[in-house]
Amino acid sequence: MKNVPESRYIKVQPGCGIWAPAIRFYAGKFWIFFPTPDEGIYVTTADHPAGMWSEPRLLQAGKGLIDPCPLWDDDGQAYLVHAYAGSRAGIKHLLRVRPMAPDGSRLLGEGQIVYQNPQRHPTLEGPKFFKRYGWYYISAPAGGVENGWQVILRSRTVYGPYEDKIVLAQGETTINGPHQGALVDTPKGEWWFLHFQDAELYGRIVHLQPVRWENDWPLIGIEQDDLGVGRPVMSYRKPSEGSIIVPQTSDEFDQPQLGLQWQWFANHRDDWYSLATRPGWMRLFPQAAETNLHLQANFLLQKFPARSFAVETTMELFPKQSGEEAGLVVTGESPMMLGIRYDGSKNLVILRTGEKQEILADSISPAVKFCVRVQDGGLCSFSYAPNGDFIEVPHPVQARKGLWIGSKLGLYSLKRSAILAAGYADIDYFRFMK
Repeated sequence: MKNVPESRYIKVQPGCGIWAPAIRFYAGKFWIFFPTPDEGIYVTTADHPAGMWSEPRLLQAGKGLIDPCPLWDDDGQAYLVHAYAGSRAGIKHLLRVRPMAPDGSRLLGEGQIVYQNPQRHPTLEGPKFFKRYGWYYISAPAGGVENGWQVILRSRTVYGPYEDKIVLAQGETTINGPHQGALVDTPKGEWWFLHFQDAELYGRIVHLQPVRWENDWPLIGIEQDDLGVGRPVMSYRKPSEGSIIVPQTSDEFDQPQLGLQWQWFANHRDDWYSLATRPGWMRLFPQAAETNLHLQANFLLQKFPARSFAVETTMELFPKQSGEEAGLVVTGESPMMLGIRYDGSKNLVILRTGEKQEILADSISPAVKFCVRVQDGGLCSFSYAPNGDFIEVPHPVQARKGLWIGSKLGLYSLKRSAILAAGYADIDYFRFMK
């Protein structure tokens, strides 16, 4: 999906946008149901998971409706389970199942609350709906993002009553909050549980756990306690299907489109950048700087790829007006930015940390290299090379997480005003190193 539905997402909306989606295959096509917690539940379809996906359609409007997942039953009836966002609806421990038209065109009523037990599971969200051997199952994370646990509900009827079982928790492991994901089965009959771990400034790290079934309950991980609660594993043999594919990080900007590792900070416009104007380079066109740069929509970012790493980029600034600027950015609670700025007569190297700005060098050439080294724990050391050798910025800065997301890093290009004609910045590469 190119952009998030609704016009307000042309602005950065911390903590908003698309929350937990569900993807399913039914009637010869792929379906994604997803929520935006302030607008409601959307659905989009495609013939192939790589797209093209249809324009998202608002299936059910409602503030606080989150984390939908469909189920098409054996008799052709369809249902949708969803949770509620405490921040919008004032409740966060209820799961509701609603009847749905089999073609996914509309919901057919309010349905029923199928589970609530705030004493046992004070937060219950992210439900996934499936059926196996006559049992209806709802898999749902409980207890909150950082330190929660995974719950399985099961019933012989779609509206319950459902019995519950905790199937995965941290225990004595280092994997906190091993929950919020989905059970999946392979063509060879293997079962796995895909989930995340909240790692603060490193974002949400994906894990894959082995699953076996016993007495029609899934047992997750390789060790269970006396109550059948599994413990997550850090390493395990991979599923028998599929090859190992390493996600892309570095970019030489020699392809006709941006790689999937890149994310804009808000809904973007195609005229923010070009990969065709100067082959082998990405051209960034500056956008007006927000008063609060934490809300700068045209930050082009990607997730931290490892606990410790370095990244280097080379860029050239071609300004038309004083105040045009481009550089390297690390986001979180507030952005940290190392860039080149034109002041009307010469180019400056500028370091921004929070609301502070520091001029590190002046009268440099329009071509400059920037680097940031991130230590385990997120301490960032910046450097720049205006003429060859890198010059270290004296004081490292601590990266911090954002709202419901980890810290990210990438590129930016700014100007002082939206009405001013502007130049551009050309980026040669963006390379990660150990």
